[in-house]
Amino acid sequence: MHQPASLSLRRQLLLWLLLPQLVLWAGGGVLAYRIALSYAEKAIDQSLTQSVRALARQVKPIGSGLLVDFPRAAQDVLEQDPKDKLSYMVSSPPGSFLLGNQQLPQPGAEPSPPGEPVLYRALVDGKPQRIVALDLGYGEADAPQTLRVQVGKSLAVQQQIARELVADMLAPLLALGLLLSLLVYGGVRRGLAPLTRLTAQLEHRSVNALSPIGMTQAPSEVHALVQAVNGLLDEVARSVHQEKRFINDAAHQLRTPLAGLISQVELAQDEAGDPQLRQRLGKVLTGAERSAHLVHQLLTLARSESPVRLQALDLAALARDVAREWTPRAIAAGLDLGFEGEQHVQIDGDALQLREAMSNLIDNAVRYAGTGCTLTIRLARSGRTAQLVFEDNGPGLSADDLTHVFQRFWRASNQPGGCGLGLAIVREIAHRHGGQARVQAVAPQGLRVEIELPVADGPAQAPP
Repeated sequence: MHQPASLSLRRQLLLWLLLPQLVLWAGGGVLAYRIALSYAEKAIDQSLTQSVRALARQVKPIGSGLLVDFPRAAQDVLEQDPKDKLSYMVSSPPGSFLLGNQQLPQPGAEPSPPGEPVLYRALVDGKPQRIVALDLGYGEADAPQTLRVQVGKSLAVQQQIARELVADMLAPLLALGLLLSLLVYGGVRRGLAPLTRLTAQLEHRSVNALSPIGMTQAPSEVHALVQAVNGLLDEVARSVHQEKRFINDAAHQLRTPLAGLISQVELAQDEAGDPQLRQRLGKVLTGAERSAHLVHQLLTLARSESPVRLQALDLAALARDVAREWTPRAIAAGLDLGFEGEQHVQIDGDALQLREAMSNLIDNAVRYAGTGCTLTIRLARSGRTAQLVFEDNGPGLSADDLTHVFQRFWRASNQPGGCGLGLAIVREIAHRHGGQARVQAVAPQGLRVEIELPVADGPAQAPP
């Protein structure tokens, strides 16, 4: 069943530690901007209140009329900054323009209290402004009148001040946030370092490396995990040891009686005069030989699954030696066996296991390639790897059979003598040496088995 992809523990920790920080930073920026706007608005309101009172003092009632003492210099001060100039308007009654540089909106339907400034917002020429209105009474007692003085100021300066304040506040906070993020990342990485080391130890272990894992410096949680893994490894090692011991004991116990059975059947065949009896004894002999071969392969498989003892050796010399040993049997089976390629290739390996792997491949060719076929052993070197190829021009295997060749006890042929463990042993030995084994068909017919092994430096020893 396909498992959905999930975030790693490191990414989850970084997400839950840095995301709230980002949210708080963004929220703090919005809050700081609103506070800056509020303070800027208070400053503008204070300035407008002072301006409207000063302007109101320049308008003096005289009886039922007004005297406006608004010198040109004061007007120039109000209008000197085109980006932040003050708009003013004097009206009496309120709303009826008398004097000013801008027609300003009225504060609303509710009349403003006399002598108290009223602050409000309005759009002037499509732009938002902050406006203050101050109502003053004048005229005779029997004919009272109201004078309204208004002063407005654009909010663009307020927003600019707020942005500058926020920028001045958030720039240091951003630098501190980045520093905090780096510290959080470093802390998470350092905290997860024991898990990373544990993962590396488990990934680089071979199947048979079941010794306990050592973690001297690690948090208590990781120590608990290591203890649990070590307990599991101990159980697995005990189970594997019992399985191998059973296979070895069973195989050793069967070798002697099977060898005696084969000898007795051969003697009985020589002494039997009845052809039917000789035929039946021949079937018994074939079964006994197959059983003996199976026991031998089981012992070989058990040895191939044990840790290899790597020693420097010459792979080319070992391959030539194995080919010479099998030459008489290959000639007897009508198989042309030859070796070609590199004369010296140094590797680190177990000569006994590699010899067993080569013998299995030659034995397969002798059994199934057929009379008149050719088996060529080629050794080549490419960079840091050596390719040992066994190629024959026999009947080969179908594409479907090629997908099963490394399965234990799987056989593509019904011919007597095989047990379906040869190629499984070859692949296991290749893996134990840090390499791999591949099988592919050869055109127009035949089979190619390649063992790829890492090349080592240094002098090689002669194979045993």
